[in-house]
Amino acid sequence: MDRLWTPHRMVYIGGQDKPVDDRSSSCPFCRIPALSDEDGLIVARGTWCFVVLNLYPYNPGHLMVCPYRHVSDYTELTSEETDELARLSQQAMRVTRAVSGPDGFNLGMNQGAVAGAGIAAHLHQHVVPRWSGDANFLPIVAHTKAVPELLGDTRARLAAAWEAGAVHEARPTNDDPASPAAPAPKES
Repeated sequence: MDRLWTPHRMVYIGGQDKPVDDRSSSCPFCRIPALSDEDGLIVARGTWCFVVLNLYPYNPGHLMVCPYRHVSDYTELTSEETDELARLSQQAMRVTRAVSGPDGFNLGMNQGAVAGAGIAAHLHQHVVPRWSGDANFLPIVAHTKAVPELLGDTRARLAAAWEAGAVHEARPTNDDPASPAAPAPKES
């Protein structure tokens, strides 16, 4: 059997960048906002949350939306944090569609280490682009994932599209019956 050499995965397996405890002082998601966008791989910053590339992506363009506040449980978010986390997740999908054209997405939060959270002390929403056929033989045979672009290049392309306003938030129209701005239905 042939072997694929992927020494970069040992960093993740060895625990680099994982916090040593649950305190904010050892949390990478608390340290990232103090870095430049380039160094922190930050794609966009909001008032309550920020969007960052995953350093160990499941797929190319794998983003995370994180609150600035060090909070572990979704039920502990304020209404402002919850709203912005949702809006930034939606915008992350729009921007990724415009830049990379994925066929779908996986969205989710792993709440607690037992649920799969690598950094359980700081909540983060995953936005993982998916393409038809992206589940190829590499993860099965070689236990690795091919990421065809440097993370810094991916961040730059996504951030440029985000800042350029290449995509816009969906706005309800007066023709949308679910919209609060829609006129009341006429009575017969």
